[in-house]
Amino acid sequence: MRGLTGSGGDTGGAVAGGGGRRAGLAAGGTAMAGLAAFGLFCAGCSTGGTGTRDEGPAGSQPVTRATSSHAVPSGTAKPAPRVDAVALVKGDPEVSRQVRDALKPCTGDEYPVDTSYGTLTDGPAADVVVNVMTCGDSVGLGTYVYRQRADGSYGHVFGAEVPAVYGTIDRGDLVVTTQVYGSEDTVAYPSGEDVITYRWAAGRFTETDRVHNEFNRAAGTGEDDATAPGRTPD
Repeated sequence: MRGLTGSGGDTGGAVAGGGGRRAGLAAGGTAMAGLAAFGLFCAGCSTGGTGTRDEGPAGSQPVTRATSSHAVPSGTAKPAPRVDAVALVKGDPEVSRQVRDALKPCTGDEYPVDTSYGTLTDGPAADVVVNVMTCGDSVGLGTYVYRQRADGSYGHVFGAEVPAVYGTIDRGDLVVTTQVYGSEDTVAYPSGEDVITYRWAAGRFTETDRVHNEFNRAAGTGEDDATAPGRTPD
């Protein structure tokens, strides 16, 4: 089993840890078989908005509105350069051999890979977060972060390989969530999840926050629910 991997500087930096549950993960024997094939074992370990309110003077005085002279004109942001995420993972020696060998198209040339671009390391270009999943059930197998080097290539700076892992970019932080399983849990019904937040500092990712969520095991186990976990249909 591989845990979190990485190195400092342009060549990368990472810390051990990992955590998360990707919304919409489906259940099924395919997912369990896929996890067993990789030799991965279960590991336990807001957004908000602000706005302004414009108010005019009382009475008959006209309402005036001020426009900031520092407002950023729309349409000036440069699009993030796109990368070949599959090639990055397959060519990355920090990724386990099992994941690299098993990363194949699900249908046609469609690979089970999600890719996100955003600012994580204050590098010369957008950083790249790649999530590798199983084909049938989209169960996360690995989350990796790549940072652009001075020569334009991308280097591995973070990696997490645990069952049902998924990484996202949240306002400049890396958030990794991982399912937590008990001894009798199925892939579809974990006991909880760990949500770990990392921030880039001094050439590496450092854990800044950890949240553990325990799921309600009673939900969906009513008498009328013959398909609930642990219940045998009549």
